[in-house]
Amino acid sequence: MSFPLLPALARVLASIDAPRNLRALYALLAAFCFAGLLLAMARSALARDDTMLSALWMGLALAVAFFGVNATGLMLMDQARGLPVRDPQDALADALRSGHRVLLSLLACLALAAVGVAVLAALLWATRWPWIGAPLLAVVLPAGVLLLGGLAFVLVILVGPLAGPAVWAGQRSAGVLAFLRGRLRTGLPETALLMAAVYLLVALTTAAASFIVVSGGQLLAGLAILGAGIELPARQLLAGVMGLGPRSLGASGVPMQGGNLGLAALVGGGIVFALALVLPTLVWLRGCCAVYLAVTEQE
Repeated sequence: MSFPLLPALARVLASIDAPRNLRALYALLAAFCFAGLLLAMARSALARDDTMLSALWMGLALAVAFFGVNATGLMLMDQARGLPVRDPQDALADALRSGHRVLLSLLACLALAAVGVAVLAALLWATRWPWIGAPLLAVVLPAGVLLLGGLAFVLVILVGPLAGPAVWAGQRSAGVLAFLRGRLRTGLPETALLMAAVYLLVALTTAAASFIVVSGGQLLAGLAILGAGIELPARQLLAGVMGLGPRSLGASGVPMQGGNLGLAALVGGGIVFALALVLPTLVWLRGCCAVYLAVTEQE
């Protein structure tokens, strides 16, 4: 049975409507903002040489980001399947119950990849032996290039993007591994083409968001300083838009000015930066869900 490529591509291209899922947008934005706050606390603790506390805040930030992405993915999977989108609190509760399946699936795939890398490393070590070293290297070198390149390709095209959607669709870890093995054996070219379309959508969304943020930021800076007479340097006014906080701004050699007004500018710009980061992520997650549904409905 031939794979219906055009309907699958149309389904993937429809992922551009991901920002219309306001519940998913809210959940991912809240998760990224909270994770960013925890990262700032980790950096502050590290600056005080409190390594243990910094590691704790960093771990919490990673956990918030991970479960936030999973909760968002569950809501986007509802959208992709044409089901009523669950509430953010319900999605978070479901993510807390099923997030470990994603981790186990990814760890299992990484463990298999590590076995292949270990075998390759052992063969490279064996090339130091006399007599067989040179002929062995002549064989191991091309095989190693193909192996490592193939592993990277599979991780980027198949494992990383589709392990999460498989769990969000209700699969357990064993089912996720069986799905990935089946796609690797019989459907890798079609999956790669569909994922290439997803990455293209993400690139276009990122370019559009970057253009809006950069052009809008420059125009707003001119309007605020020249039109409204706000006494803040343009670089500080746009620092939050570029993802800089008070400590990062000071490290760049520009001391923060303006007191509460300068701090408010950093906070507002940080919200814009978070939005610019969230929109491509939403499109990517929605596209991965669409690819998963497109390939599983033909099995």
